[in-house]
Amino acid sequence: MTQLIKTLVVDDEPLARRNLRVLLEADPQIEIVGECGNGAEAVKAIKSVAPDLIFLDIQMPGMNGFDVLERVGATNIQAIIFVTAFDQFALRAFEFHALDYLLKPFDLVRFEKALRQAKEQIEQREISKLTNKLMALLEARENERERAQPKAYLHRVMIKLANRVVLLKVDEIDWVEADGNYAKLHVGQKSHLLREKMNDLEAQLNPDRFLRIHRSIIVNLDRVKELHPHFNGDYIVVLNDGTKLRLSRSRREHLQERLSSLCRN
Repeated sequence: MTQLIKTLVVDDEPLARRNLRVLLEADPQIEIVGECGNGAEAVKAIKSVAPDLIFLDIQMPGMNGFDVLERVGATNIQAIIFVTAFDQFALRAFEFHALDYLLKPFDLVRFEKALRQAKEQIEQREISKLTNKLMALLEARENERERAQPKAYLHRVMIKLANRVVLLKVDEIDWVEADGNYAKLHVGQKSHLLREKMNDLEAQLNPDRFLRIHRSIIVNLDRVKELHPHFNGDYIVVLNDGTKLRLSRSRREHLQERLSSLCRN
């Protein structure tokens, strides 16, 4: 079903309004939602019925057509066709984004051309609005899907050695320390250098399993055995194999919360 185009006719001459009404009523796609004989009535009608298309006279007593559009905002109307007996206003009319400028008296061919252009513009704007709504809906659904899906964290890391490549399970890592722009992975009695910055590696590790306890240290929470108080309120983290790691004072509370959560789970 074709959507009706809500159309408003504004002209201070009753005969001009009648002629436009007769022409518009012949088109089944047009729904005339009002007629106005002056600018003040036009402003009120535009705010009330929100027309898609307006045929607007320019010279009217009290408030001309340009004044009307300044009051309501030309961008709020999908298609504007000026209808006037004077051609000197044409340039200013198009400054208001007018679709066409019908100079009285006009014939049927000229009127139908203007109306056809209006229909095409309204259709394009409706398609554009529908497309924008659809894109916004798809984006919202995609964001919702991403939130619903758990983030994929590293399960293995690739360690490049002199004559081979080793695939190391992340769960085997005891702790990580910064080594310049690299990360040194400690696995039991061995260590491996990974070409990855600490911040980048931290973002790829599951925060339920790994926690940064110092600017240069990330620890596997499953390896933590004890916390020992140190000087000046600092703490030492002791791992299962006896390794002692420094815990930043600012990160102590976070570590204790995470360890307590692991105990409950």
